[in-house]
Amino acid sequence: MSQAKQWVKKRYGTIAKGKRGGCCEAPACDCDSATTAAARIGYDASDLAAVPEGANLGLGCGNPLALAGIRPGETVLDLGSGAGLDAFLAAERVGPAGRVIGVDLTPEMIAQAKRNAAKGGYANVEFRLGDIENLPVESGSVDLVISNCVLNLVPDKAKAFQEIARVLRPGGRVSVSDIVLEKPLPAALVGDEGAYCSCVSGAMERGKYLALLSAAGLLEVTVASEVDAAAILGADCGDEGLAELAGVVSSLHITARKPGA
Repeated sequence: MSQAKQWVKKRYGTIAKGKRGGCCEAPACDCDSATTAAARIGYDASDLAAVPEGANLGLGCGNPLALAGIRPGETVLDLGSGAGLDAFLAAERVGPAGRVIGVDLTPEMIAQAKRNAAKGGYANVEFRLGDIENLPVESGSVDLVISNCVLNLVPDKAKAFQEIARVLRPGGRVSVSDIVLEKPLPAALVGDEGAYCSCVSGAMERGKYLALLSAAGLLEVTVASEVDAAAILGADCGDEGLAELAGVVSSLHITARKPGA
């Protein structure tokens, strides 16, 4: 396993255990609650109230469900599903005839998500331990792929996008929120473990990111919305150097589809 993946497993395994989360690593740091953080990036209060306690960890950089157009009966795949927030919200939308699969690299997150699913009685949701570069999902079996601020953490993004295209049915859709670079990172953040796990130093330049989606065979790759990501990432909290990111990183909501009926 690559060093970057080891960093991610360690950091997010710790978050899953409730020992730290988001930017709140410095004791003197006055950070938002998970509910406030989620509301700031586009989640409705009614949605946040509907999921089991512990499903919302205050992570993410947008709301990938906002433009997903989920329909009853669909199969939805959530990449980097964490404690299950987006998977549970998707489960409500697909209904009992639909299905949601969450995939995460971190065993502690999978365990937490499964506990949350049991608490909420979600019969149409399952969580699988797996790598986005090699998804444990059957080819052509998914109607919609969602992800929230996770693909920037994947070292081989070209392979990840190819895997997304593989698992989608013809005509299947993509709706992801993610961090991209608008200009080179400050030198101090390049290759830094804290900056990587904070969704910064693993981010790719915007044009290359969008081009890789197209190269994977996806059509109509569209930036549906965007914001400067410095505030979302908690520039005044946690890892040293994040305050330098204004204008350097953006949070994009990207949609695309696989060719076919």
